[in-house]
Amino acid sequence: MIAIIGAGISGLTLAYELQQRQIPCLLFDRSDEPGGLMQSRREGDYLIELGPNSLLGDAALLTWLDQLGLTPEIRFARAVSKARYIFRNGAYRKLPTGPLSLLVTSFFSWQTKKAIWQERSNHTVSPPGETLSAFFRRRFSQEVVEYALAPFVAGVYAGDPDQLLVSETYPVLLEYEKTYGSVLKGFIKNAGSAGRRQSFSFRNGLQTVPKALAAQVKTVKLTDAVNRLTKTETGWLLDAQSGTYSADAVVLACDTNASAALLEATWPTLATLLRQIDYPPMTAVHSAYKRADVKHPLNGFGGLNPRSEKQFVAGHIWSSSVFDGRCPADEVLFTSLVGGRQGAENTRQPDETIRQRVHQELVQAFDIQAKKPVRQWLKRWDRAIPQYDARIVPVREQIPALESDALYVCANWYEGASLSDCIRKAQELAVRLSESKTAE
Repeated sequence: MIAIIGAGISGLTLAYELQQRQIPCLLFDRSDEPGGLMQSRREGDYLIELGPNSLLGDAALLTWLDQLGLTPEIRFARAVSKARYIFRNGAYRKLPTGPLSLLVTSFFSWQTKKAIWQERSNHTVSPPGETLSAFFRRRFSQEVVEYALAPFVAGVYAGDPDQLLVSETYPVLLEYEKTYGSVLKGFIKNAGSAGRRQSFSFRNGLQTVPKALAAQVKTVKLTDAVNRLTKTETGWLLDAQSGTYSADAVVLACDTNASAALLEATWPTLATLLRQIDYPPMTAVHSAYKRADVKHPLNGFGGLNPRSEKQFVAGHIWSSSVFDGRCPADEVLFTSLVGGRQGAENTRQPDETIRQRVHQELVQAFDIQAKKPVRQWLKRWDRAIPQYDARIVPVREQIPALESDALYVCANWYEGASLSDCIRKAQELAVRLSESKTAE
């Protein structure tokens, strides 16, 4: 039997894939609902995503979701959502959408456009431990770092490009640099090679996926925390709330703190390293307004705020512009993200202060003629997204050795943090575990 600890998208996908291969498993989680950070709430005509807001997937992912019976529930993002905006000089300006458009846009200065053009012949090579900021500054310019990279990293990873490593976060950039001598050449030559990826959600939100998986997996044990792992001659003993279980192998699909507590007895050095992994705080604020009160057209995915612009919010997703069915037809819904590594201090404010600051910023940025939102919701995450900075490197280097003890990792802090990464990694691990069972 394989024990899986953590019923987020990684653990649930793994359990489902093992069950499909008729490999016995038990899935434990301390929470009373599946999905981890994937939490969706339906309140009448409002659909609120408390965690991630969308999935980015290719044909393979869509086929897998169809096997789960979820195709009728899928809602693709509207075409207008391809437009992304950056706050600059007091207003949101549309960001260029492709490598070639960078050269003709008025968004960047002529000096930066010159640097972008010259990147094709930039023969410098990334040194070990280079951060994302250093990489983009070396190959492009500080303006690209400040007004494109930094807000993007804050919005997607809740991170700071001065800390995140290019080798851990976007290794494909190093591959392009090595293979083509240019990031732009790499993007152009590989455009479409990985298959067309689409952004989508579901009629009742992203938690539709973990709920569907939990309904199909027969051995999910919610509100059943595993408190201790003990190595035996034949595998592992798990001390859980509901009793003691023996397993041939264990998969850690939980966060680094929970993993560290379970590894303390057998892998103390790794446990210490895991506790050092950074998870910055993030607060999501959802605000609904009457459409007639919002003068901005909201014709895009949303707007990100560079830290140099000194805004309170990291960025605003125009949720009702991206997907249908997020609020009443005569209203608009914003999802505002406060905090992350570049603005962690903002999450320390009281709830009411955060609500008011978000409202004030929305009023100013989107020309809203309302004294307060029609509705507003707030959700705090003390530990949002694991950061792939220098502290992740020694952890990553030790993970392969765990497998000699029949211990595996399938979590967002190892080899990819996105939802699609987590699903893919779980599928691949299920294949490996299946092959291992067959070889016994």
